[in-house]
Amino acid sequence: MAGGFSVSRYTPDEGPWAKLTARDSLARRLDWPLLGAALALSFVGGLLVWSATRNRDHLTQGDPYFFLVRHALNTGIGLVLMIGTIWLGHRTLRGAVPVLYGISVLLVLAVLTPLGTTVNGAHAWIKLPAGFSIQPSEFTKITIILVMAMLLAARVDAGDQAHPDHRTVAKALGLAAVPMAIVMLMPDLGSVMVMAVIVLGILLASGASNRWVFGLIGAGAGGAVAIWQLGLLDDYQIARFAAFANPALDPAGVGYNTNQARIAIGSGGLTGTGLFEGTQTTGQFVPEQQTDFVFTVAGEELGFLGAGLIIVLLGVVLWRACRIARETTELYGTVVAAGIIAWFAFQSFENIGMTLGIMPVAGLPLPFVSYGGSSMFAVWVAIGLLQSIRVQRPMSA
Repeated sequence: MAGGFSVSRYTPDEGPWAKLTARDSLARRLDWPLLGAALALSFVGGLLVWSATRNRDHLTQGDPYFFLVRHALNTGIGLVLMIGTIWLGHRTLRGAVPVLYGISVLLVLAVLTPLGTTVNGAHAWIKLPAGFSIQPSEFTKITIILVMAMLLAARVDAGDQAHPDHRTVAKALGLAAVPMAIVMLMPDLGSVMVMAVIVLGILLASGASNRWVFGLIGAGAGGAVAIWQLGLLDDYQIARFAAFANPALDPAGVGYNTNQARIAIGSGGLTGTGLFEGTQTTGQFVPEQQTDFVFTVAGEELGFLGAGLIIVLLGVVLWRACRIARETTELYGTVVAAGIIAWFAFQSFENIGMTLGIMPVAGLPLPFVSYGGSSMFAVWVAIGLLQSIRVQRPMSA
């Protein structure tokens, strides 16, 4: 079934534990700088989330540790998911991609049913018992990466061709377009933007014809114009773009978040006001500071040096991911790593950029740092995939 939907040349017995000797151990193969940088980001994120929420009784129900404990719990669950992903291995998961893709599509479809709930204007969550909720679009980013990598790399890794053919690329793009279209209906424009960048990154890494890359860019630009002209965006999304284009348009209304975010970051100076000492943060001037605008806490309370450290740690994650993508000997692993790199890089740039006023507000969390279960679980699964690719590479690579 070359070029088919469920091609897999690997079997479960080729998992990360196979053929490892005492000298060639799993611990030796893991990318510790990658793991350390991701853990450091989650630790710093916990402190920032705690600072942003400890005195917001309307959110914490009077418990100043409410979000800190949940952030730590989310990180712990994320680590378990990472370990499980490494144990299964990206090659074993390759055979389960059709099932994972189907579940992902069903979950994003469920958001459009009465099971879905609205948060900050985006109907993108599914409400669960005990006050919990999940955002399926976060996991859809992973399944898009896996399904495209499986298709584009199948015949190349089998040695049948040097690059993905046009038919395979078209099929991969079609499968990616299905969940993206559903997410757009929510509407969750921020997640769609991330998915589009993921698709572009995967095409570039797969060796697909440049005509597909340029065609995708052109189609994206044309689609954006069509969406705007046809009025498919909600009012709050249009207002966000208007505020980005003209920050002075409505500083007390649609431009409030961005203006307050820039004030908070600017007031931190070089070393910051000190953790828990930021007047913008303690005064609750910046909305959604534990999620979308968590970087403002770093800018105000930790200053340029603390905020810069976060950017450096994100850079380490991307550097190690790029090294893993370069060292793997199979296209499947390269494409999976490239999709994750595109995801982390764009989402980090968009999140930090919107707090600085150089990008429109899109409601995207900062990887590993922002509070949120679904986003935290997804990024740690991605780290598990990267580690699995490194673990299963030949040691001479």
